[in-house]
Amino acid sequence: MCKVCNRAFSKKRSLITHQRIHSGESPFVCDICNKAFSQQSNLIRHQYLHRSERPNVCDVCNKSYSDKSSLIIHKRIHSGERPYVCDVCNKAFSAKSNLMRHKRKHSGEHPYVCHVCNKTYSDKSHLIRHKRKHSGERPYVCDVCNKAYIDKSSLISHKRKHICERPYACDVCNKSYSETSSLRRHKRIHSGERPYVCNVCNKAYSDKSHLIRHKRTHSGERPYVCDVCNKAYIDKISLIRHKHKHSGEDSYVCYV
Repeated sequence: MCKVCNRAFSKKRSLITHQRIHSGESPFVCDICNKAFSQQSNLIRHQYLHRSERPNVCDVCNKSYSDKSSLIIHKRIHSGERPYVCDVCNKAFSAKSNLMRHKRKHSGEHPYVCHVCNKTYSDKSHLIRHKRKHSGERPYVCDVCNKAYIDKSSLISHKRKHICERPYACDVCNKSYSETSSLRRHKRIHSGERPYVCNVCNKAYSDKSHLIRHKRTHSGERPYVCDVCNKAYIDKISLIRHKHKHSGEDSYVCYV
C-alpha cells in the first residue's frame, strides 16, 4: 500500500511505479533528447517519435501512430466506443487513463505536487503547466506577433484574435467569443448567476476578477502604482485613466 495516498496494489512493481508520482522520480531517460519518464513503457513509446516510425495507421482517416494501443484508442473516436465507465457517475471514456483522471474528481486525490509551492493537482499536465509559472517558461509562441504562452490552449485562443475567429456563440443572443471562458462569463448576464462571493460582506459577482478588485476595498491593497507621482489604485484601468492626466491624453478611452 502506498504510504502517501493509501492506494493498494497487488504487485510490488506496480507500487514502486506508482510511488514515482509522489516522488517525481523519472529514472528512464531518452538518450536523444534527455526527456525523462517514470515508466519504461512510456520511454519506449516516446522514442518512436525520434525514429518517426508510425506503422499503425487508422483505416478511416489515415492518421498514424507509433504503437498499436494508441491506434486502438484513436479509432474509438470514429466508433464512438467508450468502454471505461465511472462507477460513481456513469460517465464513460475511450481511454483508461482518462477515466482514472476523472475519478480523482470524486476521490479528491491530488497526487501531483509542486515542489516549489506545494500546490497539488489531480492531473500531471496541470502540474507541468503550473510549474512554468515558477520557471517563466513559455514554450508556445504565436507565429504572428511572437507573444508566448505557458500552454497550447492559451496560444490557440490568442491566435483567434488575429483571424477574428469567434467559434463560441451565446445561444440566447448569438454574441460570439474566441474563448469558452469568455462565453461562460457572458452567459451569466442572462442567467443572473453570481458565483463569486465576498467572504467579508457577501457581495456577489459574476466575474472572478471583479471580486478580486472588490476585496481590495476591504484590504486596502492598491497594487497599481503611478511611476510619475506614486499614486496607487485598486485596478489597472483606474491607473491608466489617471496617467492620462500626466500625458494630457483623452481619458475617455475604451480599454476592452
